[in-house]
Amino acid sequence: MLKIAIRTIIPAAVFLLAASPTLLAQEKGFNHGDALLIHFYYSGHVPAGDMADRFGGSFMPGAGIDYQTDKGNLILGAEFGYLFGGTVKEDVLAPIRTPEGYIIGEQGGYSDIQLRERGIYLGGHVGKLFPVSEKNHRSGIRVTLGAGVLQHKIRVQDDPSQKAPQLADDYKKGYDRLSNGLALRQFIGYQHLGNEGRINFYAGLDLVQGFTQNRRSYNFDAFAQDTAKRTDLLIGIRIGWTLPFYIGRDPSEIYY
Repeated sequence: MLKIAIRTIIPAAVFLLAASPTLLAQEKGFNHGDALLIHFYYSGHVPAGDMADRFGGSFMPGAGIDYQTDKGNLILGAEFGYLFGGTVKEDVLAPIRTPEGYIIGEQGGYSDIQLRERGIYLGGHVGKLFPVSEKNHRSGIRVTLGAGVLQHKIRVQDDPSQKAPQLADDYKKGYDRLSNGLALRQFIGYQHLGNEGRINFYAGLDLVQGFTQNRRSYNFDAFAQDTAKRTDLLIGIRIGWTLPFYIGRDPSEIYY
């Protein structure tokens, strides 16, 4: 009986000692320690202010990087977004159209020129995460305030089969309304960093306020320079996927 007990108890004790780091990690959770968060996001916006006079709805895929502290869940980060849309409300090519609304190409036929919205946002932000559950202190309400640069323009898209000489090379710059300036950006939503590190995402309200100005020296269609100050607003929803890297973790606290 004693031999059977020894043969049973000793292997069990060895197993428990060997498994203790894993059990500790499961109890404490994978997502502790300061974190480096890499984000990939996609947002959709409705324009307001001066932006609504020129463009329709738009989309902005992008990426960012955050440093989030373990104590206090403070956030410091930077991000980049590429702005694009298919609706342009200003017909900047009206002066070179025929009475029927067409543009004559270099071969004498009609040139199908398309107008599109293009732009970028580049900036940094600070913020904080407010946990909503004691079981996971890295998930909850995420609030960030940012500042950077917003730039947008009207892309004059050529017809590859019937190019228009009126829009060759630098002539496009006289029609594209390139504008940029200081921008503010705010986000409020929910961020989830899973205890096991497998499911990590965020989603919420995305707001951008751009204080921009036309940077071209002359607008060909208006026969004048545009010096007006603009207030460009974007209101939308952002959804992102997060890849977390935790800093300062005990090497023994690893999932197997």
